[in-house]
Formats: sequence, structure tokens, C-alpha cells
Amino acid sequence: MVGRAAKVGHVTRRVLRSGICLGVVVCVGFAASAARSENLPEALAKAYQTNPQLNAERARQRATDENVPQALAGYRPQIVASLSAGLQAVRDLLPGNTFQSANLKPWTVGVTVTQTLFNGFKTANSVRVAELQVQAGREALRNVGQGVLLDAVTAYTNVLANQSLVEAQRVNVAFLQETQGIVQKRLNAGDVTPTDTAQAEARLSRGRADLNAAEVNLAISQATYTQVIGNPPSQLRPAETVDRYLPRSRDDATGLAFRQHPAVLAAAFDVDVASTTIRVAESSLLPTVTLQGSVSRSRDGDPTLGTFGTDQASVVGQLNAPIYDGGTGASQTRQSKELAAQSRLVLDHIRNQARTAAVGAWVSHEGAKVAVAASEAEVRAATVALQGVGREAQGGQRTTLDVLNSQQDLTLAKARLIGAQRERVIASYTLLSAIGKLDVKTLGLNTPDYLPEVHYHQVRDAWHGLRTPSGQ
Repeated sequence: MVGRAAKVGHVTRRVLRSGICLGVVVCVGFAASAARSENLPEALAKAYQTNPQLNAERARQRATDENVPQALAGYRPQIVASLSAGLQAVRDLLPGNTFQSANLKPWTVGVTVTQTLFNGFKTANSVRVAELQVQAGREALRNVGQGVLLDAVTAYTNVLANQSLVEAQRVNVAFLQETQGIVQKRLNAGDVTPTDTAQAEARLSRGRADLNAAEVNLAISQATYTQVIGNPPSQLRPAETVDRYLPRSRDDATGLAFRQHPAVLAAAFDVDVASTTIRVAESSLLPTVTLQGSVSRSRDGDPTLGTFGTDQASVVGQLNAPIYDGGTGASQTRQSKELAAQSRLVLDHIRNQARTAAVGAWVSHEGAKVAVAASEAEVRAATVALQGVGREAQGGQRTTLDVLNSQQDLTLAKARLIGAQRERVIASYTLLSAIGKLDVKTLGLNTPDYLPEVHYHQVRDAWHGLRTPSGQ
């Protein structure tokens, strides 16, 4: 028994040394591949440029920009050209029961210009609604951008964590394989019982199953990384937190979230949109004044008429005052008021959500710090314990099962530390997102910031043109 324990203790020291050597090799390999490695800011920049969800939201915002020139069209004249031509067979009955027949080719061409002078301020309020929709859309776009960047952080840290878990499980399997081999040799020599061998084989089988599960999770996280970032993960460098951008207290965090989170700002603009829509609905109950000018020329070859053609030009002012429309306008006005009340309630709800999310993010961030410190202490203690059990096993004071249990404790402690470090990074970015500052400008990413106002100014005053500013 003493000889068996001594050999197991020797294995323990060898595996601990191999783990240290493995870390050195990984570090050396990492330094050699630094030129082709990828850090978290680079991955975030790629996601910001290529993520389909974010690009789709940008396209939606560009479509929303077009609401403004459509509303401004109410200030501009409407010009319509008309042309008609055809064949006409005429058969006239004359006195004395005589007939006169002719095949005519009448045609008319004209141009009509209509300018609205007053429509109950509908155009002005419609323009205001469209501009507010643009503002709300920009905040919604910023919120989607935050979500994509946070997804990218999660995907990046998941790959890093799962890679570390795979390496930890491989070290564990190597330890268990060597332990099982030594115990098997001792069993063949008659120095141990089959119980020791069964214990070692059971732990080895569990270790292989854990390694397989870690490899499966790594493959899934790599696929998710490719989906979010846009390319498969290469050599990833350790991710850093963004504590330097975070508020100093929970009250500061909740205050920032309440005031500047993009979801809150978008909901506030939606309230303005709904309030202005009430005035748009009320405009249908007010008079409308239009000015219409037209010019036309027509030709008719009927020889029985005194004239063969007519040229006309006219300018007509028209005033329409609604008296009763069946209640449509009044119903639309009441409906708009209810929708405005709903939007204000939605704003209150979103503000409460933002405040709650900020509190949760703050607490999670603080808890992640504690978890990392506790996990680091656990790993240090488990390492010392395994070393001690190994030395005690050499003296025959510990059994094979004691060594296996100690190794399992160390492996679990490493897994918890890896998870805590992952959560630490994600928690810092989550808190930054909760206060509405997870963006390219705050993070200083090496990529141009998407500026939605550029497209807005390109199309706002466009009077014509079918092509988009990008040439589509």
C-alpha cells in the first residue's frame, strides 16, 4: 500500500509540473502568434461593421428617413400632365331624313398644377411627426447596436472560457490516465485490489465525458462567434473589463440609465410622435385651401361644330370646409389621444425597466468581482491541497481515492474560476450597456462610427430621384 501511494503521489507531482509547463508552452505559442491573434476590441469592430442584424436596422433607419421628404411633399406643388387621343365615329341625323357620317380623331393635351395653401396645419404637423420618428429610430438603432456589441462580447468570452475549460479537462484526463495506468500495474503485481482500479477507471471515464462536453460547448461557442462577429475565431487574446467607463455608485448607474438609455430616449420620442399625431388627426376637421392652374389644348374634327379646337388656361382657388364626415375625423382624434396616453405609460414602463436593469447590472458586476476573488483563492487552496495529498500519499497516509478526490476538487475549482472570469468581463459590459454607453465612441474602437444623420441630410430635401444615396 505504501509503495502504491508513493507512485500515485509521484504522478501528482508530475501532472502539476506538466500543467505548469503547459501554461508556459501556451504563453510562448501565444507570443509567437500575436501577429495573427485577435483581441476583443478588434472583434467588436468587426461585429459593428458586418453584423447582419445591425446592418438590417441601419437599412430600416434609412427607410424611416424617407418619411420626412414624403411629409415635406405637402408643401410642394403637384404637377400632372394629361394626354388623350382616340378614334370617334359620328353619324348625325339631319332634317329631311338625311344622314351625315364622319370618322373623327379627337385629342386633348393639358397640364395641371395644384398647390395647397392651407390644410389645417396637416403638413407642418406631419413633418414634425416624421422628424420625431427619425429621432426615435436613431435611438432604437443605437439600442440595437448596444445589443450586438454585448452579444459579441458574450460570444468572444464564451470561446475563451470554453477553450480554457477544454485545456483544464485535458490536463485532468492526462492525470487520470497516468493514475489509472499505475494502479493497473500494481493490480497486476497483486499489490492492490480491484476496488482501486475501479475507482481510477470510473474517474477516468468521468473525466473523458467532461472533456467531450467541454469540446462540444467549445464548438458551439465557436459557431456562435462566427455568426455574431462574422468570421471564425482565431487566436483570441484575454478579454479586459471596461471598469474605467463605469459609474462610481449604484445611484449614478440608475440615474444614467433613467436619463440616457437609448430605449428610454426612443420611448420619449414616441410620446412626442403620438402627441403630434393628435394635431394631424384634428387637421381633417379644418378647412382646406388649394390653388389650381391648368392649361390645355384640344382638337375635334367634327365638321358640324363651329370650332375645330379649343385652347384653355385657368387659375382656380378652392376652399373646402368639412361639415360632417360621418364621425371619421372625430374618431381618429380620440384614437390618437388614447395612443398618446398609451405611449406615456409605455415610457414609464421602459424607464422602470431601465432602472431595474441598471440595478441588476450593478449588483451582478459587484458580485462578479467577489466571485473571481473567491474562485482564485479556491484554486490556490485546491492546488496546495493536491500537492499536500500527493506528498502524504508518498508516506502511505493517503489512498488513491484521496488523490482522485483532491484532483477533482482542483478541476472543479478551475472551472469555477474560468466561469467567474468570463462573468466578470460580461458583467462590466452589461453595466455599460445598462447606462446607455456601450458604443463605438465610448470604447474607442478602431472603426468609423455609423452616423445616421448623414443619410438623413442627403434625402431630406430631395425633390426627385429614384436612386438611393448609395446608388441602389
